[in-house]
Amino acid sequence: MSDRIRSGTGGWTFPPWRGPFYPAGLPHARELSHAATRLTAIEINATFHRLQAPKSFTKWHDETPADFVFAVKASRYATNRRDLGEAGESIAKFMDQGLTELGDKLGPILWQLAATKRFDADEVARFFDLLPRSLAGRPLRHAVEALHESFADDRFRAMARAADIAIAHVEADGGGAIGQPARDFAYARFKQSREDVPTGYDEAGLDRVESLCREWSDGGQRDVFAFFIAGDKVRAPAAAEALIARVGA
Repeated sequence: MSDRIRSGTGGWTFPPWRGPFYPAGLPHARELSHAATRLTAIEINATFHRLQAPKSFTKWHDETPADFVFAVKASRYATNRRDLGEAGESIAKFMDQGLTELGDKLGPILWQLAATKRFDADEVARFFDLLPRSLAGRPLRHAVEALHESFADDRFRAMARAADIAIAHVEADGGGAIGQPARDFAYARFKQSREDVPTGYDEAGLDRVESLCREWSDGGQRDVFAFFIAGDKVRAPAAAEALIARVGA
């Protein structure tokens, strides 16, 4: 994976995108291949809800360009639980479902904690220890989304830094989380697209997002993954394309 700022959406199947993003009459089976010609990354969300068949990952790999990258949202059975330190079995099942079929297109894995999950240093340490550092000989990148206010704790940031895990930067109406890059990548989820703005974000908003991404990139020293998700979702692809046009990805 080259050092670059990548931008995309959460998932690729959303009926209101037919017209604004997908051409009229495009077969549903070709939506991913079309999206991959206009975006530079996509966050797979289906893996959060249930395990996928290996053949699905193979299909997604084969339908996208050689330099395309997928982020993968980890299973809710691993992250939405009373004690994260007891997620070992769920993590193993998630990792064994066929992720290797993505090959070089496998990007970061996002571990989204429940919004009500409170920070407990011992629990988080045990959870971080469970995250595999490689898969079939390939190094893995992990990002964690932690929204509860208790995670605004220097101990959490220090633990993530020591484990080389990115803290996802999240912007959403009603709250969010200030992220922290890992050594060689940053992860962001923007959830404030507006339907009344053709590009989802106005020029000032895009200026700010671009500035953040360039800061995280540190002159190409880090890969940056910026996903436009939720908000007025119909504008998410346009927002991602607007950022791609700005950063020259």
